[in-house]
This record gives sequence, C-alpha cells and structure tokens, in this order.
Amino acid sequence: MAYLSMGEAHRRITDYLDRFSDAIFSQDVASLKQLLSLSSNSASLLSLAHALDFFQDGNRLLKQSDKYSQFGEIIAPLFRSYQSYRIGNLVDCYHAFEKAANAFVQEFRNWESAWALEALYVIVYEIRVLAERADRDLASNGKSPEKLKGAGSFLMKVFGVLAGKGPKRVGALYVTCQLFKIYFKLGTVHLCRSVIRSIETARIFDFEEFPKRDKVTYMYYTGRLEVFNENFLAADQKLSYAFTHCNPQREANLRMILKYLIPVKLSIGILPNNLLLEKYNLVEYSNVVQALKRGDLRLLRFALQEHEDRFLRSGVYLVLERLELQVYQRLLKKIYIIQKQKDPSKAHQMKLEVIVKALKWLDMDMDLDEVECIVAILIHKNLVKGYFAHKSKVVVLSKQDPFPKLNGKPVNS
Repeated sequence: MAYLSMGEAHRRITDYLDRFSDAIFSQDVASLKQLLSLSSNSASLLSLAHALDFFQDGNRLLKQSDKYSQFGEIIAPLFRSYQSYRIGNLVDCYHAFEKAANAFVQEFRNWESAWALEALYVIVYEIRVLAERADRDLASNGKSPEKLKGAGSFLMKVFGVLAGKGPKRVGALYVTCQLFKIYFKLGTVHLCRSVIRSIETARIFDFEEFPKRDKVTYMYYTGRLEVFNENFLAADQKLSYAFTHCNPQREANLRMILKYLIPVKLSIGILPNNLLLEKYNLVEYSNVVQALKRGDLRLLRFALQEHEDRFLRSGVYLVLERLELQVYQRLLKKIYIIQKQKDPSKAHQMKLEVIVKALKWLDMDMDLDEVECIVAILIHKNLVKGYFAHKSKVVVLSKQDPFPKLNGKPVNS
C-alpha cells in the first residue's frame, strides 16, 4: 500500500467535504451522483477511504465548519460505509450506507424542487446492490440473508416520499422498478401488487410523463407478472411495449424481454422467425417453433427436455409445455391435408386410428382412448371444430374452418 502523509489524507477528506457541500448548495446533481456512487469503484472514492483509514478522526473535520456539519448525518455514515467497502466488509458497509441514505431522504423531503432526483436514484440503486452483495456474504458464512428484504422496506419509504403531488413524483417509477428487482430476487412477487396499484390507479400519475427508461423497465416486469398469472393477452401488450420502446442499442435488454415475449407470442399462435432467434441468440426456442410448424410432439418434448433448466429459471417452462395442444392441432391439420389430397369427399372424416399411427410414427405410443381424450380437449378449446362419431371411432370435422386460428388469443380463452 502506498505511503500516505497526514497532510495528504487531510486534503483528500476536506476535498470530498467541499465537493459534497458545494454540490448541494449549487444543486449540481452530476457531481453529487459521483460522490454517492459507492459501487462504481471510482478512484477518488477509494482514495478517500484510504485517507479515512489513515486519518482516523475524519469525523472531527465535520464539526469544524458549519458548511460541513449540517450534512454530518449523511456524511459520517457515508465515511464508515466507504471504509467498510474498501476492506470488503459488505454487511457493515450496507448498514452504514442505509443510515446515510435515510438521512439523505430526510433532506430530500425538505427540498421543494426535484433537482436531486438523479442523486436519489443513485442511492436507491446502491441500497439494492449493496444489500444483494451483503446477503451473499451472510449466506456464505451460514447466516440468514436479510439485507435485501430490509432494502425493500427502505425503498417503500422512498416511494412514499415520491408518490405525492409535485415534480418529484416522476421518480416513483424508478423506485418501483428497483422494488420489482428486489421482489423478483426474493421470490415475493405478490408484494408488487401494492406499488402497481399506486402507479396504475392513482390520479396523480400520468404514465406518459415518466422517463422512457423507467416505462420500459416497468412494462417488462409487469409483463413478467402477467406471464406468471397466465394473463397472456396483457403480458403480450406489456412486453411488446417494452420491446418496441427499448433502446435498440441495448441488445442484452432486448434479449431479456424476448425471453418472455416469445413464449407469450407462441401461446397466442404467433411464431417468431429464425432471424430474430439468431440475432438475439435465443436458439433454444428454434425447435419449439419447428415443433409447432410440423405438429411434431416428439420434437417439442425434446426441446423442453434439452433446455429444461434454462426454461425453468426463466419461469416459462409451463407456458411452453402447454403448447402441446397447438402441436396436436397442427398434426391433425397435416393429416387432414393429406386426406384431402387423396379423397376430398372424405377429408372431414378422420379415423382415430390414423391419428394413433401418426403419433407412433413420431415414437409417441398412445391408444385410441388417449387420442379420443386429446381430440375432445381440442374441440373444447376451439382448436378443432367437429364432433365424435363414437361407434365408428371417427372425428367428423367441420367443413368450414375445421382448424380455427388463435388470432392472438390464448388457448384457454
């Protein structure tokens, strides 16, 4: 470690104090953001932490000037946080940063204008990230990870500060999105409902006035919630909005949206092209799409098995598994087309044993009763128009539109 003189340590600390107070007095949010961005690992903040270790009475400097002391409740715990971060003690770092954050929010509440909103965003982001890292440390040491849950409670307080009238309310959506990230990480997605209700039902919010970045993130997470609740039409609307309005340069974000949008589109009968899958490296969906096109149940099950872990982690496995009905519909349609070519007058009469043979050709061993049950479900779900002639084991298809298209509606509608 490089030698640091007492004078240089003193200079670094007073320089930070000057920059912090000047940023607030001049309402310089760009400078204030840099002074709060702990996890950025900036050289200036790391050098400050080094100075604080060397000049161990840094807090005394806060009391020497009214210019500094009025921000002492923010800066003193910030100093402790920087020192803990530098030595890798992320639990203590989180505790100290949360204390500083609480003090900052109190100051922010008293400021009439929203000039410091971007600085508040930095604090909200840091709280979430530090909590995640602190929880990883706690878990690795056999202790209960609880900081992220605490971060969620803190962010709800921040949301309350922003959710009133006035220019500060545009920050509510950013905080909401950070809360979503916490709730999804913790597996407590039901907690999203209260903030969604506040955003979507309160008259004080006009969704279009929020920044585009926050609207895209909000639609992405609420779209995922709709997938979780099997509301595929709403999921399609929200995820499509997120994809359309996302920055086209952010390919990683676009890919993340498509991981959920593609299964939703498939569930309502809309198939993506291979170019899209290749562009965003989502080839795990290629065989799923081919299975739907061919009516190949074996291929669908192979695709689900091959990428089971990935689909389960994304939470879309059950959505994809339910595509089996569409695959069966496509298989029956192919049989119908072949029969129509051979004998148009009898194409609408499909023997169940023919379907059994087609499934055996795909290495799917089913008996007549199982096939009859599947066809009955297809008729019930309006994927096939027709009725059973039970005695002759024949399904009689409608002569008009025997295989209705989903037209953007989920199978279960």
